[in-house]
Amino acid sequence: MITVFYDGKCGLCSREINHYRKIASEGIFDWRDVTEHANDLEKQGVSVADGLQQLHAKDASGQLHVGVDAFILIWRQLRRWRLLGAIVALPIIHQIAHVVYRAFGKWRFKRLTHCQLASTRGA
Repeated sequence: MITVFYDGKCGLCSREINHYRKIASEGIFDWRDVTEHANDLEKQGVSVADGLQQLHAKDASGQLHVGVDAFILIWRQLRRWRLLGAIVALPIIHQIAHVVYRAFGKWRFKRLTHCQLASTRGA
């Protein structure tokens, strides 16, 4: 099973994860809202602030995937999204997507109050 750690207080994040939930087959994903299950993410060695800034997913073997790599892991499990996962995994596209996603994550993190509260707590 793949455990996905996402920001449930972010409207955009929640909409996207809810879409994946609707189309995913049963038993593939365990969806964990970081704002409600912070300890689960911290057990993986990831602070709440880092978990809010970027999507994290742990695969069945226990390897943690962050940011674009977490999306690729998710997309590869979803029938209509597999092609996108394969395309984004290509070397040059992966590098560009990684830079864009990190920049977007930092921008979004700075704008959301609950993210700022997490960062001031040193979480």
